[in-house]
Amino acid sequence: MSVSAAEYLDREVAGRHPDLPETTAGTLRLDLQDGARTEHWLLTIDHQEVRVARLVDEADLVVRADREVFDRIAAGRLNPAAALLRNDLTAQGDLRLLLSLRRIFPGPPDARHPRDVARTGGRVVAP
Repeated sequence: MSVSAAEYLDREVAGRHPDLPETTAGTLRLDLQDGARTEHWLLTIDHQEVRVARLVDEADLVVRADREVFDRIAAGRLNPAAALLRNDLTAQGDLRLLLSLRRIFPGPPDARHPRDVARTGGRVVAP
C-alpha cells in the first residue's frame, strides 16, 4: 500500500536532503485540494534542510493540485514537472523551486541512478 502525500509530508520530508543543491533556498506552499477542502503545507528549504509546517503563509512558489495528484507524486508515480506540463497541477511563483520537489519526493520505485546504469552498461544488476 502506498503512502498518501499528507502522510509523506508529515513523516518523511522534514530534515536534511543531500540531493538538494546547497544553494537552494525558498518557500513552497503545497495546496492539496480534496473537493471543497484544501490542506496547506509550507516547505522551507535552506542549505539542504527542509522544514514542514501546516500554514497558509505566502511562499515563493505555490503549487495547487488535487490530493490524488500529490498522492501519485508521493508514491513516485508522477514527476512534478510532468504534472505541470499536463495541467495536473498549477504553480505560481519561482518555478525553479518546482524542481526541488522531485528531489524531496521519491522517484519511481523501479528507478535506477544514471551512474549505476552507465557502470553496468545498461544491464540490470541485483542489489
